[in-house]
Amino acid sequence: MTYRFEPATASVEANLRKVAASQIDKAISEIDDPQVDPHKTVHQVRKRCKKLRGLVRLVRDTFDGYRAENESFRDAAAQLSYVRDAEVIIQTFDKLIASGANQIDPESFVTVRASLLRRSAEILRQNGLEKRLSQFQEEMRKARDRLEHWTLEERGFKAIAGGLGKTYARARKAMRNAKKEPTAENFHEWRKGAKYHWYHARLLQDIQPDVMKAHITAADELSELLGDHHDLAVLHDTLSAEATAFGDHAELTSFTELISSRHSELERQAFALGSNLLAEKRSTLVKRWREYWLSAMPVDKAA
Repeated sequence: MTYRFEPATASVEANLRKVAASQIDKAISEIDDPQVDPHKTVHQVRKRCKKLRGLVRLVRDTFDGYRAENESFRDAAAQLSYVRDAEVIIQTFDKLIASGANQIDPESFVTVRASLLRRSAEILRQNGLEKRLSQFQEEMRKARDRLEHWTLEERGFKAIAGGLGKTYARARKAMRNAKKEPTAENFHEWRKGAKYHWYHARLLQDIQPDVMKAHITAADELSELLGDHHDLAVLHDTLSAEATAFGDHAELTSFTELISSRHSELERQAFALGSNLLAEKRSTLVKRWREYWLSAMPVDKAA
């Protein structure tokens, strides 16, 4: 099953369980797949947890187990975060160099990259990935057993209206905060809000496919821009905290200036896109999507 509700053929509660079961089962099987590199597996199963957190957030106001399940999936992914952090920092370096290929000489920063590679390799070496993946898999099996008992207090659109509205409103507020005070922390909060709204749009894509497709594409693009912004902030903080390990002062200064320039460009693009994607008030978007929902399903499931 793909990451989407089927509003015309199943209740919200049934969709909740089906989507959760699909994501959990995929996470369990991905860990058992010997053909997949363990580091790629980490990336995949962490994404499963993010999707699961997005899923339960959609029904948060009517799901008694929301807080416990959200924390469970958060903590399960967190024990594998060091792998993602160690590898994404190299990917972020390479993307930054590629983005400025016409203005800089990539060979100017070989020392920085070599030092980052050594650092990442040491982080990965010091942690027992196999054991952590086994622990993660066990947590997923426990979650699989629990979801059979997941129940919602509301039916139809009422079951998702609160979670949809809260997540969307938080994304809007986070964008305003980032514009008012453009700190790394504020942009990171905006990223999280935009990402969860993207998940909600994906889950509800069948309520009005043509309209939702464009919305999903824009939300995805915004999430990517803000994700790149966050990764660059992490890279900058890493270089600043361990400056002596990354080459001479002049090379490091030049590289951090490159980060700053790219940050500014990402912010410009994100605000331009976000001002359109998040233009509606919370109540307006929820009302509009409710109308889509009602038109997509039989009367007896549309409450």
